[in-house]
Amino acid sequence: MKTIITGDRPTGKLHLGHYFGSLQNRVKLQYDYDTFILIADVQALTDNYDNPEKVRNNVKELALDYLAAGIDPEHSHIYIQSLIPEVAELTVYYSNLVSVARLYRNPTTKHEVGQKTHLFGNDGESITYGFLGYPVSQAADITALDGDIVPVGEDQLPHIEQTREIVRKFNNIYGETLKEPEAVLSSNPRIKGLDGEDKMSKSLGNCIYLSDSEETITKQVMSAVTDPNKIKKDDPANPDICMVYYYHKLIENPNIETVCKECKAGKRGCVSCKKELSKAIYEYLKPMQERRKYYEQHPEEVEKILKDGTQAARQRAKNVMKRVRKSMKLDYFD
Repeated sequence: MKTIITGDRPTGKLHLGHYFGSLQNRVKLQYDYDTFILIADVQALTDNYDNPEKVRNNVKELALDYLAAGIDPEHSHIYIQSLIPEVAELTVYYSNLVSVARLYRNPTTKHEVGQKTHLFGNDGESITYGFLGYPVSQAADITALDGDIVPVGEDQLPHIEQTREIVRKFNNIYGETLKEPEAVLSSNPRIKGLDGEDKMSKSLGNCIYLSDSEETITKQVMSAVTDPNKIKKDDPANPDICMVYYYHKLIENPNIETVCKECKAGKRGCVSCKKELSKAIYEYLKPMQERRKYYEQHPEEVEKILKDGTQAARQRAKNVMKRVRKSMKLDYFD
């Protein structure tokens, strides 16, 4: 059975973008692969180093969201990154194989560095070594557990390609030791936000969280962008540029054909359409929220799931690092 490595940084609760972008796919794949799901608390510290309490609190929130979404602890190992010291060790070895120039050429890193430079100025003086080296750490996460498959969103593809480059270079220098992983995109690799932006994002406030109440969902949906040319209720509209219709399709509303026809014919008002969508999203998320409530009421189960998952990941990493040290002539007393 091949191994899947995937995960998220604990910087907040998960939203529909996370779910349709990758989490839904993980739930489906977990029964066919040996699945390891990472809570990347160390990587969360790259831009939250001054707020460790936030990261710590969100480890639990992320675990709850995973379990609520359908990650099955009988088939998946949920583990905490900071408790796998072998990953940190491998990150150090990899850091010798990647130039600073290559890290800056990584499109995702380049974009994120640009954002930070724009926010803080100083021509990159605010960029830390840890932040710039994020892709190196991610490569260690994947390969320390012998990952074969990495389900990711579209924006993470450059990181996976960088991982593959690192593996090839390592194997070329030290001999065939590590697996070269492959990325797998979901059918919805990039989920748009309620405001029509290309990506649903916590920072933009254009998202719906998996744990949102019905009231919050309704409030968020009411802010969704619709066809700007539809002024009056009975004006015909173009559903293809309407975010409300986009989300009707995303959650596979069984009434989707009627929504489309009525929208085009000017027989559907935006307010009523948004109300229908709000109710449909709430019903879609209800089973997840019920599972989340169960685990919230049984914290000892969540703790055991994390301990067991971390123990399984640690054992896998220990085995991989024995090979790595042997290849690098660092197996002094083995």
